[in-house]
Formats: sequence, structure tokens, C-alpha cells
Amino acid sequence: MNKQSIIKELKAHKKQPYLDYRLKRNTEVFTDTLFYTLFDINTSVETNIDILEVQFDELINLACWETSRPCKKVWENYISELPNILEKLNLDAEAILNCDPASLSIQEVYMAYPGFYAIAIYRLANVLYKEGFPLVPRLMTEYAHRQTGVDINPGATIGESFFIDHATGVVIGETAVIKDHVKIYQGVTLGALFVNKSLKKTKRHPTIESNVTIYANATILGGETVIGENSTIGGNAWLTESVPANSTVFHTPEIKIKTNV
Repeated sequence: MNKQSIIKELKAHKKQPYLDYRLKRNTEVFTDTLFYTLFDINTSVETNIDILEVQFDELINLACWETSRPCKKVWENYISELPNILEKLNLDAEAILNCDPASLSIQEVYMAYPGFYAIAIYRLANVLYKEGFPLVPRLMTEYAHRQTGVDINPGATIGESFFIDHATGVVIGETAVIKDHVKIYQGVTLGALFVNKSLKKTKRHPTIESNVTIYANATILGGETVIGENSTIGGNAWLTESVPANSTVFHTPEIKIKTNV
């Protein structure tokens, strides 16, 4: 096969008309600009608001494939939500500081905690998800996923003062509901009990009520599964049924030690 034949066949198989990877790169730049605008003391809010609008217009041109949809209006709604998002994120940071004895300062939480970063990008993406803006919210949370190991779908519903400790390996599905003052540790999965495309519009992921703690590597599955408030789920637990309020759930492994004496 000669060069021209190869080129012809490659072009024939490039079937995705909207697959422009500038959207991915530009979304990452937009996400970084958002984060610095909200938190960095040396970043001018006045200047960056204008920069963000320009960046968002570029995302609209790349991502708003249905010309009949009023994507231009999304920015106006989004920017009005930024103060509320920042207020929630400050509560998240305070929850981490208050819950983790290893945290040295609130500044450390903002700059060094991957769990906080993942929550921040989730909250910034969730508002766009609710607006129905295509693909960009998912690209934002996947950017955070790549950096932190935390996979939060932008469609999840998460209340105030949320704390993810150590972060790596956490998975929170699209229809999960997490209420206020919830703490989860590394490796926790809030997932679906069944994986089937026909279930797209149904609640597939669990509900976690307020003041619940879920320790490392626990797996909680199913849209009808509810973890009652004030409960503690121990490490490595596997749950597919609801747990009443004020419960303690734990997994007891069998450990055998053999010595060569």
C-alpha cells in the first residue's frame, strides 16, 4: 500500500465530525484559570473574569454542536454561580482542616490536598453539567481525575462540608447523592449495581446521608442503597443494601499467621 492509499484509508475511517482535541486542551486551560481566579491571592479577579469569558467563548465554539441551543447564555448563569461555589469550597476546606489531624494549616489544604482539588473541580463542573453544556464538565472532572486519582462524575449531587482524605482511587458515580458533612477515604467506590445502557436515566448509584464516614476501600453499590445518617462504614466493606441511621458496618477478614518454627 503506497502513501496516498494509506492517507485515503485513514481519512475514510476518521468518522467523528466533532472530535477536536482542542476542546480537551482548552478545557484544561479554562479549569486552571478558574481555580487560580478563585484561590490565588496574586491573581486579579477583575482581569481573569474577562479572560475566562474569552476562554468560555472558545469552548462554546468547539462544544456547542447544536446551533439551536442557547449556549451563549450559559456563561451568564455560570458566572453568577461562582460566589456560591467558592463559599461551598471554603466550607469543604474547613471540614478537611477540622477533620484531619495531619493538616497543618488551611493554606496546606488549598494547595496540597488532592481531595480538595478534586472536590473543587467537581463543584465547578457540576454547575455546567446542570446547564446541559455538552462534554466540557466531564472533561473538567477527568482533568482532575488524571491529577488526583479521584473520579467524580460531574452529575453527582454533593452537599456541604465534604471531605475526601488521601483521595487516590475514589469513584463517585453520576447519580450518587452525598449529603452534608460526609467523610470518605481512599479507594471508596459509590457505584452502580448493574451496568446497562438502558439504565442511563435511572438512579444507579447510592445515597449517603449526612454525617457518614466511609473508610478505605469500602464499596457501596446500587441506586436504592441508602446509608443512614451518622453511620460508619468500615474499610473493605461491600454493601448492596441500605443501612439504617446510626449504624456501624465492618468487614472482618480472616487472618492466619504461619511461622516456620
